[in-house]
This record gives sequence, C-alpha cells and structure tokens, in this order.
Amino acid sequence: MKRLLLAALVLVFATSAFAQNLPPGKWWRRPEIVQSLNLSEEQQNKLETAFRTASSDLIDLRGEVEKQNIALRGDLDQSQLDRATIRRDAQRLSDARTRLFEHELMMLVDMRAVLNDSQWERMRSQLDRFGAQQQLRPRANGRKNQR
Repeated sequence: MKRLLLAALVLVFATSAFAQNLPPGKWWRRPEIVQSLNLSEEQQNKLETAFRTASSDLIDLRGEVEKQNIALRGDLDQSQLDRATIRRDAQRLSDARTRLFEHELMMLVDMRAVLNDSQWERMRSQLDRFGAQQQLRPRANGRKNQR
C-alpha cells in the first residue's frame, strides 16, 4: 500500500521536464530571443502558427490533467483508501499526462522544423539555462524548485 501511495503522490506532484524547461509565453516574440536566434519575421510567424494550431488542444489537455490530479487527491484524502479506485485514477492521470506530453512534443517538433540547426543549438542552450534558473528560483514555500 505504501508503494502505491508513493507512486500516486509522485504522479500528483511531478511535472514533465519538457514543460519545466520552456520559457513561459511566446518566446519567439521576445526581443532577446529573436536577436539571439536571429529569427526572421517569417520564422516568427511560422512559430506563431504552430503555437496557435496546438494551443486549443493543449489548454484542454492541461485541464484534463488538473481534473485527474484533483480526483486522485480526493481518493488519497479518504479515510478508507480504495486501492482499485486509486489505481484507476492514477492510470487516468498518467494517461492524461502522456497525451499532454505528446501534444507538447509535437508542437516542439513543428517549431523545431522552423529553426535551422544553428538556431536550434542556440535555443537548446537557452532552454538549458532557463531550466537551471527555474531550478534555483525559490518557490512560494521558500524552498528551491526540485525536479
């Protein structure tokens, strides 16, 4: 039972490394990134199109992940734990996160196709730096973010 609870808690609180490393917002419109990557207006427009194409589904999928998080938390808050229900809801959460990750990844693939190899390497370096900064940034509870 302890293993199941631990696995459920990990599912509830873990986030994908992919999402953690992306800068928030429309990074392809940020002047410092445009300059660093030397993005053309055409590339910015293509990146915007890739984002707009994926955004509606991503919003729905993030909502589904949150719904499944809430359901699993509710299961774990019960005084009488139902292993079958917890397992079912944990699987639903896992499936929702998988769908979200797959859509995020395909959006990244579409965006990657817009960048040349040099731009992609510079972008990867920026993502690595951004991820490191996020990891060091204090959270609301005063502790550093941990993956």
